[in-house]
Amino acid sequence: MRALSCGRQVLAALSTVALLGGCALGSAGQESAGAPRPVGAVTMVVPFAAGGGSDISGRAMADGLVSVRPELRVDVDNREGGQGAVGYSYLLSKAGSPNYLLATETSLLSLPLSVDVAFSHRSFTPIMKLGEDYTLLVALPSSPITSCADAVAQSRQRRVLAGISGAVGPDAVVFSQLERLSGADFDTVPYEGGGETMAAVLGGQVELASLNPSEVMGQLRAGELKALCVFADQRYDYPQLAGVPTSVEQGIPVSFAQFRGVIAPGGLSPQATEFWLEAARAFAESPAYRDYVASEFLQPRVAFGEDFAAYLADSEKALAQVVRR
Repeated sequence: MRALSCGRQVLAALSTVALLGGCALGSAGQESAGAPRPVGAVTMVVPFAAGGGSDISGRAMADGLVSVRPELRVDVDNREGGQGAVGYSYLLSKAGSPNYLLATETSLLSLPLSVDVAFSHRSFTPIMKLGEDYTLLVALPSSPITSCADAVAQSRQRRVLAGISGAVGPDAVVFSQLERLSGADFDTVPYEGGGETMAAVLGGQVELASLNPSEVMGQLRAGELKALCVFADQRYDYPQLAGVPTSVEQGIPVSFAQFRGVIAPGGLSPQATEFWLEAARAFAESPAYRDYVASEFLQPRVAFGEDFAAYLADSEKALAQVVRR
């Protein structure tokens, strides 16, 4: 796999800039640090651009928390850059404040494993794992590539450009596994989020794209894209996706689920941590959560607090086998 346009040195530089730009608490963070519950408006940080899976997740979680805690006001703040490092570094600067949350996913683990950043998942307070999301490989209907197995075969014979969300994110992990386990050789082009990746494949800048079902379902329904496979060992149960074959069916032994979740800054008071855990548990039992899972085609595998932390630790060990600095 050859990553184009966003090398690791560039990403490391972006991460450093993010850290320098967000090293101090803002006034709102200072006022609420150590508080037993949020004071005033809450900010849901999305570390990627609007329109992608993380943005959808963050907005759904913001609305869902308000639905179960009407006294809350949760505003969404997209802080894109550095393949997620800008947003995570911003949250790092809000230590102790219960007024900040972040819509997280697998880059929380893959970034510290692959570039020099000042955080890991242990720097934050895990609140809730919302579910798991498997990636689809998609192409324009006119593409000569007809399946994931065909994509692998053609990548060995000619240059195939594939768009991914993030140079070191979940999509990069999938393509690293493809290279290691099937001998594929794609040229991957990292973008800042699913929206940009979608635009690139629709506009013909790349031939393939790795996208989550929620990001691409509208285009699949409209016939603007075709799904070549889902990188999973079992097909989706959702009727809209049941016809998409798995990579494993096609002889490609690559299966990878990225998680969707929400974290808070590190150093929260026990009371603030419990406040958010109670709100997250109420959200998980609400119609808003069920609607979110169904609309985004997630596998509803939830975890809270310490169980979420254990999941992150186990996933970090697994990712470390395929992600390297």
